[in-house]
Amino acid sequence: GNGPQVGNIYLQQELASKRVPPMPLDVCGAMSQGMIGYLIQQELASFLKETGLEKNVVTLLTQVLVDPNDPAFKNPTKPIGPYYSEVEAKRLTKEKGWSMAYQAGKGWRRIVPSPSPQKIVEINSIKALLLENIIVICAGGGGIPVIYKNGKFVGVEAVIDKDLASSLLAIELNADMLVILTDVEGAAIHYGTPRQYFLEEVTVDEMRKYYRARHFPPGSMGPKVLACIRFVESTGKPAVIAKLEKVRDAIEGHAGTRIIPN
Repeated sequence: GNGPQVGNIYLQQELASKRVPPMPLDVCGAMSQGMIGYLIQQELASFLKETGLEKNVVTLLTQVLVDPNDPAFKNPTKPIGPYYSEVEAKRLTKEKGWSMAYQAGKGWRRIVPSPSPQKIVEINSIKALLLENIIVICAGGGGIPVIYKNGKFVGVEAVIDKDLASSLLAIELNADMLVILTDVEGAAIHYGTPRQYFLEEVTVDEMRKYYRARHFPPGSMGPKVLACIRFVESTGKPAVIAKLEKVRDAIEGHAGTRIIPN
C-alpha cells in the first residue's frame, strides 16, 4: 500500500508549490511506487543473498487502466496523507477544494477517487521477466491510474486499491494462488465483538454472502475479501488472507482464511 506515502509526497508538492511546479496525484503515485519498490528490492535482494539464494530482483513501474466513467470519480473514498483537525480540514476544503472524511478517533484525512482496476498495462513485460526467473515487484500502491484517450495512456488523479490491483495482476498472470498478507490472522465475521470468529476455509459463494452482509469494513478487510472473491471466481484457484509472519503456513493451508472454489 502507499496511502501515507503518496499523501505525504502530494503534501510536499503543495507546500513547495510557490517555489517549484507541483506534480499531479498520478505522478506522486509513481514516485511512491518507485520509492517503496526500491526499499523492498534492496532488502529482498540482500536477504536472498544472505540465505544463499542469489536471484535477480527488479521493480517495475506499473500503470493500471481504469474506466474514465467509473462512478468512483464522483464519489471519492480513498484516504491519503496525514490526519488533520476539523479546523484544518475545513480550511483545506475551502482553499484547495479537497474532499475530506473523518476517521473516528484519528481526525480528518483527504479522500480521493479509487476506481476499479481494469487492466495491467505492463503485463507482457512482467510475464517476460518472470520467464527469466526474475522476482518482479510491481503494481505497487495499486499501480499508476491511467485512462486510454486519443490513442494513448493518460494519467488521472486517483489511487487504486492495492488489493484489487493485486487480484487483477494474479488473474492476468494465471497465478496458482493469490496470497494477501496483513497484520491479523485472517478474515473474521462479527469482528471486534464478543461473537468474533476468524474464518478458516470458506467457499467463494459463502464469502460473498459474508461480504454482502458487510462483515468486512471498507478500507481495511473489505477490499482484501473482494480481491480474493474476484480471483477465485475468475480462475477457479484458491486465495488466502493471512498474517505476514505466517505466510508459509498460509500457502500450505495451515493458517489464515482460505477461499476456495464452490
